[in-house]
Amino acid sequence: MSDAKATGGQIRTEVHGHVLRIIIDNVAKKNSFSPQMMEQMSDALTLLDRTADYWVGVVCAEGKDFTAGLDMPKFFGPTAEKLERKEGNIDVFALGNRCRKPIVTAVQGIVFTIGIEMMLAGDIVIAADDCRFCQMESKRGIAPLGGAHFRFLTRAGWGDAMYHLFLCDEFNAERAFKIGLVQEVVPAGQQIQRAMEIAQLIAKNAPIGIQVTKEAALKFVEGGERAAVDYIPIISDRVMNTEDAKEGIQSFVERRPAVFRGR
Repeated sequence: MSDAKATGGQIRTEVHGHVLRIIIDNVAKKNSFSPQMMEQMSDALTLLDRTADYWVGVVCAEGKDFTAGLDMPKFFGPTAEKLERKEGNIDVFALGNRCRKPIVTAVQGIVFTIGIEMMLAGDIVIAADDCRFCQMESKRGIAPLGGAHFRFLTRAGWGDAMYHLFLCDEFNAERAFKIGLVQEVVPAGQQIQRAMEIAQLIAKNAPIGIQVTKEAALKFVEGGERAAVDYIPIISDRVMNTEDAKEGIQSFVERRPAVFRGR
């Protein structure tokens, strides 16, 4: 990845037990994204989704800022670079193929435009208390295209969503927590550690059970209550016939911690 970093940043990965840490690394440009980095992020999320031994993902960033957004000249205009989209890959904004595994995102400093959309494409957000959020696309004559138009709504409700989407204003971590965009606020510098702690706690649970819980919840978001109810027999069949289900029951009977294997 060193060559990628020299030409404009990179996405790195680290394995911590059953947790895959995905790291945004373009500190010199406030972690702004190039097309190459967007491709690498999709590859990393696909690796998380497709690798049986990776049960939880943590998305985080080097330096003082999560991301300033897109490196605009590399996406638009005469010097734009081509963005390759690999067929079947996980979509960075979860607008196409969505990662089946739970994702905890740690954010700090500047979290602009696609940074918000990326964190909302995951599941749980841990924010440093120095965060500066802004969905400012309409100030540039465009609009949010990575899912903010509906994910703000599902997280914050209509009024608070439209307040920030219409004003294109900057708001802090306390406000983001109040309206439900983030789940915890911690002192700056502790956000990655806390995200990893939460990921490790999630990884102590049966991974198939966690995955189908996310899958079923998405059925409600995408299709409403009837779709979610109709999906219960499907996820029931998937979890009740696993070795982990037997282990969970046996560990309860024997009064000991369960040891799950993802099978």
